[in-house]
Amino acid sequence: MNTLLGRPARILAATTATAGLLLVAGCTSSDSGGSGKKTAAGGVEVVKAGQLTTCTHLPYPPFQSEIDGKVQGFDVSIIDLVAKDLGVKQEILDTPFENFKTGAFLNSGQCDLAAAGITITDERKKNVDFSDPYFDATQALLVAKNSGVTSLADVKSKGVKLGAQAQTTGEDYAKSKGLDPVSFESSDAVINGLRTGQVKAVIIDYPVVQGWLKDKATADAFKVVDNLNTGEQYGIMVKKGNTKLAAAINKAIKDAKADGTYKKLYEQWIGPYNASAASPSAS
Repeated sequence: MNTLLGRPARILAATTATAGLLLVAGCTSSDSGGSGKKTAAGGVEVVKAGQLTTCTHLPYPPFQSEIDGKVQGFDVSIIDLVAKDLGVKQEILDTPFENFKTGAFLNSGQCDLAAAGITITDERKKNVDFSDPYFDATQALLVAKNSGVTSLADVKSKGVKLGAQAQTTGEDYAKSKGLDPVSFESSDAVINGLRTGQVKAVIIDYPVVQGWLKDKATADAFKVVDNLNTGEQYGIMVKKGNTKLAAAINKAIKDAKADGTYKKLYEQWIGPYNASAASPSAS
């Protein structure tokens, strides 16, 4: 995703469509004297008093995207639950996706956490810590209906031009199968590449494809021909050693699953709820 290097980060207001999750900014957070540290409920340190700053990469519906001028989505709603427990409000910083591999924005103190449909991988664990998994993800192969492609094997054997989002596990998976996908900087660019014929097939996370296919024009032109169970799980990134924030995230996820909030948000943003989408512990 070299085209995004040097792109300025954008501060964005976050909201959720669920009225019960409205937050009161800064109700328990405070500065801790002359130490320069800022704390929220439970002694969790935050980079800015009164808020939980989230690094993300837009757009990536249904997990995060701008809707009616506000950033909304499944990930946004999950982090709103964490922020509510900590007595702060969520603020979102739109950043290049490659920073999630290195933890750059976490290590530099610009964000408290990163939530962007991020797959937990051993490579990323070298630089950051993860929450417990909160979503099981599969990859989908979406193709033009007139492409003649019926599987990922067809893409290779027929020399079909494939697209993927840069720096993602979908791109990595395609490369692991001996393919050389065209790299796009965002999920919007991926689907636009398919629509304009720049590529004839794309590989990307299945929930994203589900969102695309809600549009009738897209559903009329394209179809899913392969659902690839890659064993991926999404997690929330925190700076290495930030055990208090990781614990707060895990608690919010666990509580949401126990009281039905997780199921409600899943159905709101993603679709019919499958309990297997919420794994109990990290790998």
